[in-house]
This record gives sequence, C-alpha cells and structure tokens, in this order.
Amino acid sequence: MDTSTFKRLWEELHDIGRTEQGGYRRYAWSEADLACRNWFRRQAERRDMEVESDRNGNLYAWWGTWRTGEAVLTGSHFDSVPDGGAYDGPLGIVSAFLAVDVLREQGARPRRPIGIAAFTEEEGARFGVPCLGTRLMTGAIDPERARRLADADGATLGQAMEENNADAGVLGPDTERLAHLAAFVELHIEQGRALDAETAPVGVADAIRPHGRWRLTFTGEGNHAGTTLLPDRCDPMLTFAFTVLAARKEARLAGGVATVGRAEIDPGATNAIPGRVRAWLDARAPDEATLGQILTGLESKMHERAGRDGTLAAIETETQTGTVEFDPALRDRLATALGGAPTLPTGAGHDAGVLAAHIPTAMLFVRNRTGVSHAPAETATDDDCAAGVDALAAALRELAC
Repeated sequence: MDTSTFKRLWEELHDIGRTEQGGYRRYAWSEADLACRNWFRRQAERRDMEVESDRNGNLYAWWGTWRTGEAVLTGSHFDSVPDGGAYDGPLGIVSAFLAVDVLREQGARPRRPIGIAAFTEEEGARFGVPCLGTRLMTGAIDPERARRLADADGATLGQAMEENNADAGVLGPDTERLAHLAAFVELHIEQGRALDAETAPVGVADAIRPHGRWRLTFTGEGNHAGTTLLPDRCDPMLTFAFTVLAARKEARLAGGVATVGRAEIDPGATNAIPGRVRAWLDARAPDEATLGQILTGLESKMHERAGRDGTLAAIETETQTGTVEFDPALRDRLATALGGAPTLPTGAGHDAGVLAAHIPTAMLFVRNRTGVSHAPAETATDDDCAAGVDALAAALRELAC
C-alpha cells in the first residue's frame, strides 16, 4: 500500500468529532458518529459494496453476499472515549476499505464473502457498557437492559436510536449472521509499546487479559462546609479518596492495574459536604485469580474505611470479562502468512474479544511508537499504517481468496 494513498483516505475522517484540545468525541449515535457512518456508506458505494445495518445499529459493507457462504469479516468501531485519540477504532475501518482495494488491484477473486463492520458503542463512553453492539449481536446482554441504558444527560439508548430512525424495539441476538461468519479479523492500533521493542510494524494478538468495570457508591450526610465540625462529619469524599488510593495499592501488590477515571459528586458544591459520591473503577490483570485478588482486597479496605468515616460503601459489577484466548490455529496461520509476525497479549477490551466466544477470531496490531492510547497523543506513522493495510490484505487473502 502506498503511504500517500493511506494518508488521503485517513484525512477524510480527520476533523470529524475533533475537539480544540486535539482529541476526539465520537459518542455512539451522536452527530459525529453519524457523520462517520455516512462516510462509511460513501466508501462502500465507491467500491460497489452492499451496505446494511443490523438490528443493533452495527454497519456492514459486503464484497459478495454473506448469506451465500462462510463470510470473513473485518472492521472495528468509530466511537471514542472522551477526548480520545484518532486511531483507536477508525484505523481498523479505514484499513479494511484499503485492504479491499489492495486485493482488487492484485486481481483477487474471493471464494468467500468479505465484510467490513463498524460496530457501535465499543468504548461504552456514552451508555456505559463497552462493546455494546457485539454484546447485543451475540446475546451477551439483555436487549431490555440495553434499551434502558442512559447517558449522562438521561437519554436512553432506545431514545437515541429512535431519534436517528433506528428501531430499538428489535435489539437482540443476530444468530443468522453469526452462523454465516467463518472468521473475524480486527486491525487495531497497539495500546502499548511492545511492537516498538520488537522493531516490527505489525503484530498478531495472542489474548486479551481479564478486565471489568465496577460502579462504586459512597453515601454519607450532606452538610455545611463551614459550620460542621470535623468530628461531626459523615463525608463520603473521604471514603472515596481512600478507595482510589487503595485500588492503586491493591493492583500494584497483585501485579495488575486499577483506575478510577470518572466520578460524580452530589450536590457538587464548593461549600457543601457531599451526600453521595459515585465513581467507576476499571481493573485489569494478567489472569482472573489476580483480578479477583485485587477486587477482594479493595472491597475489604473500602468497607473498613467506610466504617471509620460513618459512611456506606457499595460496589456493583457493570461488566466483567475473563481471559479471552484468540483462536490458536487462526493466530498462528496469520502470523505465518505475515512472515512470522510477533504475537503479544493486550490489556484492552475489543469487539474481537466478544466475538471470539462464537467464531474464530484474530487481531492485528499496528505499532504505536508513543504507547499512548485513549488520549490525543495516540499515534502511528503513515508508513506503519500502510504496512498494516498490507498485513490485513494478506490476512483476508489467506482466509477468503
């Protein structure tokens, strides 16, 4: 793939949803997300690929008819975390269209249909559940629960879909489509710097480490900041602050990671002791036993501190995913097809991880020299991205041609 060809197509998405700080806000079913969807449709039309949306809002472009044979699917997502980077998600979709171009230029004649997917709400930044489109597709989440998921302004997923002429009443498993998929390959920017150490532009994923999200609620007694003596306070902020530090310590001791990146303080006044604090914990570990150790230790310390602060503390699981091993035969086949590409695990969740429980699934990673992800500094060189397109084209040729 010529680097300039990649750059031209990549720049078509460059300004959609971009903030003044240089990051992106492409939330599911937002104006920016819809602009990306329209771009997707235009790209498919340019290539005479049939476009369709499934019952869960996932978009597909098809080279061939998926109902006629075992299809090979690739793609990723458009949506971002708040002020996230440009590459997480969209790189896999841009690369997929360009990989189709490469195959056609090579005169390939697929024996299996090839599809490109744009899955919805992968990050969970708007409605709180990551990989929502693929969870619905595979039956991993109850459709009624999904319809009721609400964003920070109180708008539900059902309302957001209806406002965009999508029928939320038909959300649910897409068993027919899954039955016709022979494999899924997702290309993604690496979220770390392992490939930099390997001096390789592209790698193959080995596994996704266990991870999850938990909602933390701390309840105390709202009161005046100036007139309430310190011994008389039941301040949930103290319990919350302690819990953030405890999460870091438990993760460090166990060999995992834990992050509290979002909190809501009620009422949120400078001169008032809050009555309630809600926060969200993201925890990940090399294995499920270690993740359990982190959570058990944190919950014990959180409740002990709440007793001292005169507050109540609760933890509720929102999502939890165990270790996901990608299909070994497919992984090794692609690594060989790519000339012995290095294999590496990842601590990040992906739609590929959800689909892996149902169809043979693999992931390709494009080198990220900064190692930064979910932030504006996330980047990959155009040369490496072009190498990623060639690698994806080789993978699709191996599986579908």
